[in-house]
Amino acid sequence: MADRTNSDSPRLLKTVSRAFDVVRALEDLDGAGVTELADELEMSKSAVYNHLMTLRDNKFVVKEGNTYSLSLQFLLLGEYVRNHNQLYREGKSVLEGLAETTGEYAHLSTEQHGLGVNLYKVRGEKAVGSDYQTSKLQKPDYLHFSATGKSILAHLPEERVEEIIDRYGLVRKTANTITDRDALVAELETIRDRGYAYNDEEEIEGLQAIGAPVLNRHGKVLGSVSVSGPRRRMEETEYHEMVVDEVTNAANVIEVNINMAESESESPDFF
Repeated sequence: MADRTNSDSPRLLKTVSRAFDVVRALEDLDGAGVTELADELEMSKSAVYNHLMTLRDNKFVVKEGNTYSLSLQFLLLGEYVRNHNQLYREGKSVLEGLAETTGEYAHLSTEQHGLGVNLYKVRGEKAVGSDYQTSKLQKPDYLHFSATGKSILAHLPEERVEEIIDRYGLVRKTANTITDRDALVAELETIRDRGYAYNDEEEIEGLQAIGAPVLNRHGKVLGSVSVSGPRRRMEETEYHEMVVDEVTNAANVIEVNINMAESESESPDFF
C-alpha cells in the first residue's frame, strides 16, 4: 500500500528519495543483500551499495554476513516521536484501563498523511488475534474500514475526507467493507450523530469493533479509541452496551486530560 512521493518534483532530492526507497525495501524484504535490493529497486548494485554504506555509517542499517537490515536506531526515533505525541501521553493509561475493563484489545490511533497510525494497543485477558494486532503497529492502514479510522474520518473536514478517498480509494477487505463513496459519507454522518463508530466485520471476518473520536477543545479530531473482539461476543446486548459506554467514556477522559494539560500550559506564572 506504499504511497510513494512523486520523485519527479523539482523540490525533492532524488538521492534522499532513493535512500528511503532502500529503507522501505529492507523493511519489505526483512533484510536483503546488495544484489536482491538492486533487483527489487531496479538500481545498479553500485548505487545500492553506496546508499547502504551511507545508511550504515549513520547507524540506520546493520550488516550480518552479506545481509543488510534496518537498525534499532529506527526504534529509538519511533519512541521519541510517540512519547512526544500528546494523544499517546494522555491516552496511554486510559487505554490500559479500557483493555482491563473489557478484556478485549483496546486501540489508540491517529491519522497522518491520510492513513491510520496505531499509537498504542493493549491486550485484554480475553483478546484474540495477537499476531495480527502486533503487525498493525508496524504499518499505516486505510481509514474507511476500521472503527478508529471511521471515527476519525467522521470528524475531519469534508474536503479532507474527499482528498483521502481520491488519494487511496476505498479498498475492499471483506464483503462488508464500504467501497461506495456515497455510502461511506452517509455512514460518517451517522457516526457524528451517534457519537461512535462500528466496524462490522469490515476489516476481518468474525471481528467487530466499536470506536469513538478524541477531539480537542476546538473540535479538531486528534485520533480515536476503539475496542475489538469476536462478533458473537460483541453482539451480546449487555456486553455490547458495556463496550459502547466504556469506549465513549475512555475517549471523553482522554479529551479532558488533553484539555487540562493544555490549560495548565497556558496558565500565567505569578511566582
